[in-house]
Amino acid sequence: MRKSILTESCVQIAEELRLDKPFQAKIIYHALISGITEFENITSLPKALRERLKAEHGSLLSSKVVRKAEDDSAVKLALLLSDGSIIECVRLSDGKGRYTACLSSQVGCAMGCAFCSTGTMGLIRNLDASEIAEQFLQLTLLGEPITHIVFMGMGEALTNFTALMDAINTLHREDGFNISLRRMTISTCGYVPGIRRLSELGLPVRLAVSLVSADDDTRSRIMRVNRTYPLDQLKDALLSFQHHQDKRITLEYCLLGGINTDRSSAEKLRMFMKGLDAVVNLIPWNPVDGLDFTMPSEREIQGFTGELRRMGINFTIRRSKGQNIAGACGQLATETKREDIFHK
Repeated sequence: MRKSILTESCVQIAEELRLDKPFQAKIIYHALISGITEFENITSLPKALRERLKAEHGSLLSSKVVRKAEDDSAVKLALLLSDGSIIECVRLSDGKGRYTACLSSQVGCAMGCAFCSTGTMGLIRNLDASEIAEQFLQLTLLGEPITHIVFMGMGEALTNFTALMDAINTLHREDGFNISLRRMTISTCGYVPGIRRLSELGLPVRLAVSLVSADDDTRSRIMRVNRTYPLDQLKDALLSFQHHQDKRITLEYCLLGGINTDRSSAEKLRMFMKGLDAVVNLIPWNPVDGLDFTMPSEREIQGFTGELRRMGINFTIRRSKGQNIAGACGQLATETKREDIFHK
């Protein structure tokens, strides 16, 4: 099957699979949602129909797991798509029984943030809505119920806006996965047109912004998006988002050793946050081979957090999950190539 049926209506499924009885489309859709991925295992369908569907379409899935890595806090999957592209997605655990799916929106990324592994790939292509949604299904097949979704994987989600919204609607469907919009978070590097479009929709999703620095010169050096949409434009878009949504924004602040951890950086962050209802997530940089940055020392972290505390800034320190399997923030980049898979 070239495309997942997850994003299709029962009418569309019936047409695509050439079903004589429309109710059979509903049976197939709900079988897939419940984790049945082979037509032959949908025993409520006639045997002859199951055999035909298997012969014509193979599996109900349009992607294949080609690599799996895990540690105590995360499981990372590399998925082979129907065109040979490979993406990564991650299931995160908080250690208390809550699981979150971290989904990709693109193969690679065009934003080129200097500290991010995905940015070294460049943009290969956008994912369609079914490819985004099927990552969630693949992660649920690992066996634990997933209640939260973050679009923080490979790619800048807001530059693939239509597919992202269609995937969100699919994952929110009451007769499907039924994930609350309030349990979904969209991450952006600061793509202002996308933030404004999201504001206009009024969806009660959460927004996380990779800020990294509240100094225009520093941010422009390490985040190309800032050269087009500098901090004043970003803040204006965030104020508009909060006007429409009345929701707290998360500012993701990747701590880069010797770059954005001094008193001046803290003061500029305080100024940027004026008027915003926001919390700052401090994330010590996760090492990536070939990128010329360093993790901040514990002394740096303590000094910076001390300044934030003195200024009354609301923050948390987030030690990234999945670092040991290159599944943490900024570490996703496909190392597996299609030719590697088929020559093993």
